[in-house]
Amino acid sequence: MNIVRILICYLFLFPTGSFAAVVDSLRIADALQSNMVIQQNRPFKVWGKADPGGKVGIHADWLPAPTEVYADANGNFMGIIPVPKVEKGDFTPHRMGVTAGDEQVELSNLLIGDVWICSGQSNMQFSVREMKGAEQVISTADQPHIRLLNVALNFSETPLENFKGSWQTCSPESVAGFSAVGYSFGKKLLDNLNIPIGLVFTGIGASSVQAYIPKADLAADTMLNRVYLQPYLADPKSTEPVDGGFSFEKVMRPYLLYNAMVHPLINLSIKGVVWYQGEANHLERASYVRATQTMINSWRRDFSQGQLPFYYVQIAPFFHDKEDPALAFDAYFREAQEKIATLNNTYMVSTLDVGEARDLHPKNKKPVGERLAAVALNRAYNQLDVVYQGPVVDEVEVAGSTAYVSFKPETLGTGLQTNDGQSPQFFYVAGDDRVFYPAKAHIEGSRIVVESNNVTRIAAVRYAFFNYPVTNLENKESFPALPFRTDTWEEE
Repeated sequence: MNIVRILICYLFLFPTGSFAAVVDSLRIADALQSNMVIQQNRPFKVWGKADPGGKVGIHADWLPAPTEVYADANGNFMGIIPVPKVEKGDFTPHRMGVTAGDEQVELSNLLIGDVWICSGQSNMQFSVREMKGAEQVISTADQPHIRLLNVALNFSETPLENFKGSWQTCSPESVAGFSAVGYSFGKKLLDNLNIPIGLVFTGIGASSVQAYIPKADLAADTMLNRVYLQPYLADPKSTEPVDGGFSFEKVMRPYLLYNAMVHPLINLSIKGVVWYQGEANHLERASYVRATQTMINSWRRDFSQGQLPFYYVQIAPFFHDKEDPALAFDAYFREAQEKIATLNNTYMVSTLDVGEARDLHPKNKKPVGERLAAVALNRAYNQLDVVYQGPVVDEVEVAGSTAYVSFKPETLGTGLQTNDGQSPQFFYVAGDDRVFYPAKAHIEGSRIVVESNNVTRIAAVRYAFFNYPVTNLENKESFPALPFRTDTWEEE
């Protein structure tokens, strides 16, 4: 095809003049907008409304010819077009158009790259303007190859197709109100992959995991139905009309956030999901594990894009207004969170070392996002030289009043260290009486030696196993050691 024919074809697909005029019957989905990132190397759905039975043409400047589909009897249409794999450094702006009769909608300034959904409660919602080092982050956030979409808060008793929110080019102005964890995650991906990154935040502070699970999936699981769904359906609030306004009670209700803030996105092609949630459910154990794994499976099913990567964050240390190391309900919850990762293609990152014991919303969010990105680089992008794990206990050998803690070799990186040059903190030991005492610990090669003058025969070792430990033990790549306990004693 010579240059004249290319020009003629382009003018046919994208006529000059205003292309995105107000239209009567043609409407494309809210997720599809100018400035968005289109997921590379994956079939891309284009859906919306048109005249029932009418022909709809879908044009993209990377396709040689338009794709044509027909709206059904209700006026719904969906076309699927191929999207090429993007090469490193390719930030070419693209255009896509949809036509129906004499109506036309154009999307411009599109990039082809990878799209990640960022979801959860307040520590994921926590904005860039609130984070540690915000001024520096914002001043350098002129990143036109990152695109941001904030899905507006809403609730619905039934699944919705529409939402409010607009795709924006990342700039100091647009990034300030975006998720600090999400942006830190996307920025590290951009820096390492050199491809466009799209970030979609859909979540709200104080929200519970059950709020993000479809009603039918809650009903189908005996435990989830009993713990979450039936208590809500028995509450008179379940019969009241639901509006879009925030309340701490409403964000705990089952399935309403899924219907309003996840379901409208399920036709969008994505690369994966990053998730930071748990504080709202922190007194739960087995039901939370079941609920989160059910949520992951339901999202994977509804997005219909295979076993999507799902990387999540363990809750940060917090003292709950009580400085008592005997209080360990959050530690048991962190232990439960680890079990979520028994589901395939999931992984948990720790924040114990960057938390703030007296602040439920620690401000040091950059390491959290970057750790999620390290997981993605290694596991989703096959950069196997990228370290993404902190030390995970493998074996504990006991000799009287001394314990030797070994870690899984693949989690050690290039070795153990502490981030402050001091001895490792927050090791506790107990004898058969189950009374725990603080223990001394030091690094010996690739293991930790733990000793106590209070216990003559160690029966159990615990590390960072209480509500609010801000830890210093890590590998030399600065990934913190995960909390653990060697006992199986029941939680009091």
